[in-house]
Amino acid sequence: MGYFPDWRRATGATVLPDEKLPLAAAVPMSLQHLLAMSGSTILAPLIMGFDPNVAVFFSGIGTLLFFVITGGRVPSYLGSSFAFIAVIMAATGFAGGGPNPNIAVALGGIIAAGLLYALIGLVVMAIGSGWVEKLMPPAVTGAIGMAIGLNLAPVAVKQLAGSFAHLGIALATVLCMAAVSVYGRQATSRVAVLIALIFGYALVLILGNGMGLVPGIDFAAVAAAPWFGLPHFTAPRFDWGAIGLIAPVAVVLVAENLGHIKALGAITGRNMDRYIGRGFLGDGLATMLAGAGGGTGVTTYAENIGVMAMTKVYSTLIFPLAAAIAILLGLSPKFGAMLQTIPAPVLAGLAVSVFGLIASAMARIWVDNRVDFSDPRNLFTVGVALIFGAGDFTVTLGGFSLGGIGTSTFAALLLYQLLGFGRRAAG
Repeated sequence: MGYFPDWRRATGATVLPDEKLPLAAAVPMSLQHLLAMSGSTILAPLIMGFDPNVAVFFSGIGTLLFFVITGGRVPSYLGSSFAFIAVIMAATGFAGGGPNPNIAVALGGIIAAGLLYALIGLVVMAIGSGWVEKLMPPAVTGAIGMAIGLNLAPVAVKQLAGSFAHLGIALATVLCMAAVSVYGRQATSRVAVLIALIFGYALVLILGNGMGLVPGIDFAAVAAAPWFGLPHFTAPRFDWGAIGLIAPVAVVLVAENLGHIKALGAITGRNMDRYIGRGFLGDGLATMLAGAGGGTGVTTYAENIGVMAMTKVYSTLIFPLAAAIAILLGLSPKFGAMLQTIPAPVLAGLAVSVFGLIASAMARIWVDNRVDFSDPRNLFTVGVALIFGAGDFTVTLGGFSLGGIGTSTFAALLLYQLLGFGRRAAG
């Protein structure tokens, strides 16, 4: 067996990872994956004050790197990770709105997180992933994920502050995303973030540019931007305080990617456990590369796994094609200028929706894995982790700080193991 699969032409309704579609069918499928990832990949950098054009560019680069490192055997797209939002805003003192003036400090932390993530990948490649699964059972991963969502709550609430019109547009955007998620067809609900973004944008165009009831959208920068050109890259700066806040996110990415690769194995009928270490390494290196140039940390996307489950097309060749299109979009300053025109109330509404879903969706991990909350071990682990995360409990030692997500993560990891001594593991 070679490093890459010998992709054969697909003949059935289900397209396996080592099968390929004709180009005429592969291009629309790759565009569908771009749509699925675009809402979140664009939203995360805008909330953190990053350039979304750079984030889209590095999502493509990162996806290609992941494809090569996993030997083209794990069908995944890498997009902006929401796990970085709270720690980056804390490390940079950014409160939202416009560019983040301290982005260089955040980039140093992202590189550190990617390095830690890649090192974990190398360890898994050497000795297997069993220790990761024992360290992060469902009770722990659910607690960490929910703590991230709760930690982000103040960020979303602050962005809602403003005039009655601002609040109205934000809440209309929330309602649109909820309605699409609940009442839309399965294919439509996969891109609920993107649809809500377009709805809110259109609402501001009508009420602002059309009727003058709210501030309109200024397209001057879009008109002045060229169609093609390099993104605005930013060099990182390394600060121990920022690294202490941001690097622990690597543990969250490990738990997230582990779940995604397990899910891919389940829906494709192929055991992908042998590629978990390579997946961690690829994701970690892609995060480091993005941080080196001004992009956000990246992760594999559940949205794209949902598209595969819906279409039954798992061919890994779809993803380098989608990545190439994303890179081309990232090389268009006009596209980037258009992304920067997304109005603040729309971003506020999307933040409320997405951050809330991050927290609430984690409860599904507990339900699906039947975590026993009558067991005090699970109750204390989850309870302490949620308080640390929601309260943004920060520990500072000299110039090194560990923020709420970091303290929550380590509390969950340590408590679960400490409370397991002398008893059979539960939940």
